[in-house]
This record gives sequence, C-alpha cells and structure tokens, in this order.
Amino acid sequence: MLKKIIFLFVFVGFANAIQAQFIKERSINAQIGLGLTAPYNSVDDVSSTGFFIQGEYVLTVKSWFELKPYFGFITTNSNGEDINGNPSPELAETTAVFLGGKFRLRAPIPYVAPYIELGVGASVGKFTTITAFDVVDKSGLAYHIPVALGLELGKNHGVDLGLTYYFQPQEKQFSGAVALGLSFPID
Repeated sequence: MLKKIIFLFVFVGFANAIQAQFIKERSINAQIGLGLTAPYNSVDDVSSTGFFIQGEYVLTVKSWFELKPYFGFITTNSNGEDINGNPSPELAETTAVFLGGKFRLRAPIPYVAPYIELGVGASVGKFTTITAFDVVDKSGLAYHIPVALGLELGKNHGVDLGLTYYFQPQEKQFSGAVALGLSFPID
C-alpha cells in the first residue's frame, strides 16, 4: 500500500509540473454536491448523506482523454435509518480529505458528452462501517479507487453533472456524490 501512495504523490507532482506538448488545454474543475456513504454489505440497506466538494486540475490530452489530479472533502452522517426510513443499527459514515489521480474518457459529442473516470487515490479521515457483516471504526490513511459516470454539458463542456464514487475496500464502504461541476480554463 505504501508503494501505491508514493506512486500517487509522484504522479500528482509530475502532472502538476508537466509542460509537455501533448497537453492541449488546462483547466480547473470545481464540484459540489450531496455526499453519500454506504457499506458494501448491509442487511438493512443503509446509507448516510452529507456534503461533498472537490477540485480537479484538468490536463486535456485529446478531445476524448483527460488526466485529472484531484483534491476533495466529504462528510456524511447517519440518521439511524435505512433507505426506507425504518430504524436501523447499521451505519456507514465518513469524514475525510482525499486526493489522487484519475483519467477521464469522454465521448467527443457537442453539447452533451458522456464520460467515465477511473483512478487511484488516498483518503485521510475517519471511517465507520457497522453492519451485520462488518465492524470498522478507523481513523487515518487509506487508499481508494475513484469511479465516476456523468455528462459534460454546454458548447465547451463547461458544466459537469455526474455520479462520483470512491470505493474503500479496507473500510468496507464506498463514498461519493451526486455532484455539479464547473470548469474554468487557465490557459
């Protein structure tokens, strides 16, 4: 795991300092949304809601391919109920800062472009997963795997509407958001 974290920091450092000709555009993408956390295994189908914010440094290589170092924050709290509003002793909560690198594959379609993102990152914070199957109450550093699906909207694809998730295998949960983002060119 330490090798993965070191690789992540090296990747983010190089991505920030890169001046190669293959980078066509640079921009900042700011996202905000409804944060969600759910356990991998649950009898009562529980989830927690909260707040999500993230910033990305976007390096456009091709109209269909981007590299994206990111930094964000999520906090979710359980209300003691399952998704149907029934009381439940199960819960999954997160309060964490996360960073990492990912890439985006986008269909180069005008005005409405669907995309998928994959990557690797690290989270620092407090993670709680209590279900009939797992009991995890952990603070500190953990790795995560970011996955996102969404649409880029507008003439220059400046608006981003998506589902962003961070799978955390050690914590037996995933966190994420339904988020709205805006891109700001910096070239």
